[in-house]
Amino acid sequence: MTTPARTDAKSTPDWPAHGGRIAPLLSRHGLPADHPVIDFSANLNPLGPPPWLGDWLSDRLNGPLAGAGKLLSRYPDPDDGRARQAIAAHDGVAPERVLVTNGGIEAIHLAAALHAGGRALVIEPTFSEYALASRRHGLEVERLALEPSAFRLDLEAAESALAGVDVAFLCRPNNPSGTLIPRADVERLLARADETRTTLVVDEAFVDFTEREERLTPLLERSRNLLLLRSLTKLFDVPGLRLGYLLGAPETVERLAALQMPWSVNALALALTASLLADEDYLARTRAWLATERDLPERVRALGYTVPETHANFLLLRGGADAGEAGALFAFLLERGLLARHTHGFPGLDGAWLRLALRGGDDNARLLEALAAWRRP
Repeated sequence: MTTPARTDAKSTPDWPAHGGRIAPLLSRHGLPADHPVIDFSANLNPLGPPPWLGDWLSDRLNGPLAGAGKLLSRYPDPDDGRARQAIAAHDGVAPERVLVTNGGIEAIHLAAALHAGGRALVIEPTFSEYALASRRHGLEVERLALEPSAFRLDLEAAESALAGVDVAFLCRPNNPSGTLIPRADVERLLARADETRTTLVVDEAFVDFTEREERLTPLLERSRNLLLLRSLTKLFDVPGLRLGYLLGAPETVERLAALQMPWSVNALALALTASLLADEDYLARTRAWLATERDLPERVRALGYTVPETHANFLLLRGGADAGEAGALFAFLLERGLLARHTHGFPGLDGAWLRLALRGGDDNARLLEALAAWRRP
């Protein structure tokens, strides 16, 4: 059953709304600004940006490449389709199905803008930007809760809810739980969306970190009501460049492009796209890292914590009976230089859980040691 629209859950002023906000959290807990911290709050590739990226940027700003400085001294060329074509080739779709965006956030807001003034369904707990973007574009928000603890979707309830909305947002793998709605269930939802003429928006920001191929790209040929959102900034650890894209039916992509702010994607990000996607060595090293560290959730469970099955590069753990106990664990970890992601901004979690990214072996070992110390009597 869906719940009526309500005020979006927001972090209190001293609990930042997103991960990666180290300074305000150190201040909140009375720690010095130079307190050493390993950031487990942002779900980024711990390998860091590709090693060639520094030289690539330097050459285009200060180096010998012909016309290097023009990337910054001119507006991005709206007719330069090289980034779009590189994405299309990488994903095996026609360029007309691709829209390059200023990170995944712009793709979310464009999907909401396309249905401005209508009704949106948000399946939660999930990324807060779906409801926020919907409300900013005048959509009335209906909410469907995942089953507690295991975070499973009530498929029949979701199918029923689609009848009353213009757009539905689904995160797969889900943020913050890491759970993955089975592809067969998505296919059922998409069939229902075709009946109700509802746009089904599936955010695949973390699909690159799944163990098996889980991209829903082949479903684009079945329905014009499907939009897929992707992010390159998490996979390649370049969130400051703001680089994402969406895939959909050509006519829908054209309508979304008309809503996009002029020059929303910067010239550096556009020029970088093809080189990022072509870096097979970096992608292979990422897969090797994942294979080595993917057992972290199981090892955390072995310490006695509740951790849902995760298919992403992060895990969600129950930090205690309530937000107070989870807050104490958060502070315990932070004092030891380990920054978790609080869940005060996720409806249904209300601060009682913590989200932790997978990092390198040494960092993960430090996390396990700290979590074990917290559990000791």
